[in-house]
Amino acid sequence: MRFVFLPLALATALALPLTAAGQSAPAPPTEWPAYGHDAGGTRYAPIDQINRTTVAQLRPAWVYRTGDMLPGRSRFEATPLLVDGTLYFATPLDRVVALDPVRGVERWAYDPHLDLHGDYGDFATRGVSTWLDPRAPTGATCRRRIYLGAVDARLIALDGATGQPCEDFGAHGTVDLTRDLLNAPSYAGEYEVTSPPAVVGDLVIVGSAVADNQRTDAPNGVVRAYDARTGQERWSWDPVPRTPGAPGYDTWRGRWAHATGAANAWSVLSADPAADLVFVPLGSASPDFYGGERLGQNLYANSVVALRASTGQLVWHFQVVHHDLWDYDVPAQPVVFTLQRGGRAIAALAVGTKMGHIFILDRRTGAPLFPVEERPVPQTDVPGEETWPTQPFPPPAFRLVPESLPASDAFGATPEEREMCRQRLAALRSEGIFTPPSLRGSVHFPGHLGGANWSGVTLDERAGLLIVPTNRLAMVVTLIPREGLHAARMAHPGAEISAQRGTPFGMLRETLLTPGGIPCNPPPWNELTALDVGTGQVRWRVPFGFLPALAARVPAARQWGAPGLGGALVTAGGLVFIAGTHDQTLRAFDETTGRELWGAPLPAGGNALPMTYVADGRQYVVIAAGGHANLRTPIGDYVVAFTLPGAGAPTPDTAARPLDGAWTGELRVEEDRHPATVELRPSGDSLVGELRWSDVGISGPLTVRTSGTVLTYRMTFLYPAKHCSGTIVGTGAQANGGRLLVGSLRLSSTCGFHDPEEGMFALWRR
Repeated sequence: MRFVFLPLALATALALPLTAAGQSAPAPPTEWPAYGHDAGGTRYAPIDQINRTTVAQLRPAWVYRTGDMLPGRSRFEATPLLVDGTLYFATPLDRVVALDPVRGVERWAYDPHLDLHGDYGDFATRGVSTWLDPRAPTGATCRRRIYLGAVDARLIALDGATGQPCEDFGAHGTVDLTRDLLNAPSYAGEYEVTSPPAVVGDLVIVGSAVADNQRTDAPNGVVRAYDARTGQERWSWDPVPRTPGAPGYDTWRGRWAHATGAANAWSVLSADPAADLVFVPLGSASPDFYGGERLGQNLYANSVVALRASTGQLVWHFQVVHHDLWDYDVPAQPVVFTLQRGGRAIAALAVGTKMGHIFILDRRTGAPLFPVEERPVPQTDVPGEETWPTQPFPPPAFRLVPESLPASDAFGATPEEREMCRQRLAALRSEGIFTPPSLRGSVHFPGHLGGANWSGVTLDERAGLLIVPTNRLAMVVTLIPREGLHAARMAHPGAEISAQRGTPFGMLRETLLTPGGIPCNPPPWNELTALDVGTGQVRWRVPFGFLPALAARVPAARQWGAPGLGGALVTAGGLVFIAGTHDQTLRAFDETTGRELWGAPLPAGGNALPMTYVADGRQYVVIAAGGHANLRTPIGDYVVAFTLPGAGAPTPDTAARPLDGAWTGELRVEEDRHPATVELRPSGDSLVGELRWSDVGISGPLTVRTSGTVLTYRMTFLYPAKHCSGTIVGTGAQANGGRLLVGSLRLSSTCGFHDPEEGMFALWRR
């Protein structure tokens, strides 16, 4: 799941109120109670105040800043929930925040004090889940619970009213998910949680994110269910069969095959509570790009499985890739819907993939509802490897991206760039979507960032439309004999090179780019597609977004799309809302035609799924705009709400406030978090004070100058423990009605640190 850095221009799932019988009740139409809006993850909201006619008037209502940014690491991928009149979300540092949904004012915040020193392979949190305890009386502590799956593999339960941990859950509100794994993590961050858990009945069901390509015996991708009240484990299911005779056991061959790790569920789970089913999207087994130690079909890796939600029993499976060698995880939340066909209503499930293949399954049995053909694919030439001879392909209309990249298709902004890409492609193995990794280098296209990815698919059952954003971005994967790994690291500084310990080969993965940093594969580099799930025909498809640096040189590039991450929201107003691309824009498209109707700039990259709700009779559209460090979209810490104008409509608070008084928070320098306090007082046309780092005994005078809500500052300090000194300078801004100061810092010193060091600060009014 590690992303490749893209240079230059390329630079839950269930949380519904419960009835007394413990079954999920329908969500009020004005709420957004789960990551994908509902148990089945449709991302469809039956709200139409904002519609094709009114969307042109949509404007910002409020902006909230979290203060949680990490230079070079931040990924703000969260989608807020709206239940009981409160908006809940998690920040990139796993702080959980509750807001007033009308004005965006903070009600409470909980900080789990995440250790930033962990080597987190996927440093992301996509949100929280919620549960209402039907046995608890109104007003009882933890009647409404908010569940966080933290990136450091903690499952935390909080009181929805106060943000305090639920003491009766696990150990004082926390369950340690690193316990009782077959293969224990070998370092902090190898085993994580990046997506919100599912809540079904009185169970919290959680998967995991496992670092790719490190070792064959990575932590196992077990799926576990915990009692929503006590945190006691109720069941667990391992996607790799470990016991002789167990279903799927014989699909793994090799001395160590049954100790293989990963095959984990890092994306969002969905459920059909009435059928007592939870649907789990599973990734590849470890490591991704060499399977000689895990020969065979490898069930149940790269599958969607249906588990009995109450017991964890396997009901059915559908494998989208056999013996994966491409990092083609099932990255998207499966979507529950009803397919209308020939006058019949069929219980269905839509599955999006990295290949851009869409599979429509009977959710009771897992049987395909549209034909799936097992087709021969290219075979490996790597010693010890055995490629599976065929792979499943849906009908052509359900294959949404190109499936090959010959040298003749090489792209570049200039003839010289095009020729360089052509030569590079001609030297590589490039035989289509399932070209296996090789020692000479193989083109993987649409690539591990390609297809639907975790942006997922959106279903408007009323219109019979599946809305799918897709990427297409070629990668090159080269297997490296173990004795050549050191030389490869020296020759490719900064590239992604992983050891794949336990196999004869490490791997090098690169994005196939021109020297100017744009893709060597031809545009469009993404598309938004509407697929009619009744007829199996594409209704429309449009590229969206652009690469700003490229568009400044080549105006036509504004029509070429841009790779991105962040899902699509569909509303009863006939609108599709989506951001996710490099140009920092939230857009609305006409669901019927694909025509862009509205767009608004965001203060940072909007790499998240937008959501919508009604509060005080007014519809809002909300998105996290925090950027994505590895996609090179601008970093921020914003939650932005939009609404229609009219009497009582809120507007963003941009007034400057006096800064004198006491502030407390932290400075973040690389992986270090330093608690900090300051008390400011006016002095002429500036403010002065003393900034203290309480953990290391650093203090010094601080001078702040303001211009409206913007500030600049300078601090000099002494560090007695090391007999050294230094300066900190930076810029920042007031936020949240003057309750937060947030911005950047640059530290220079004689203390033996890297010089200079970049970081961030966040200070809250005490």
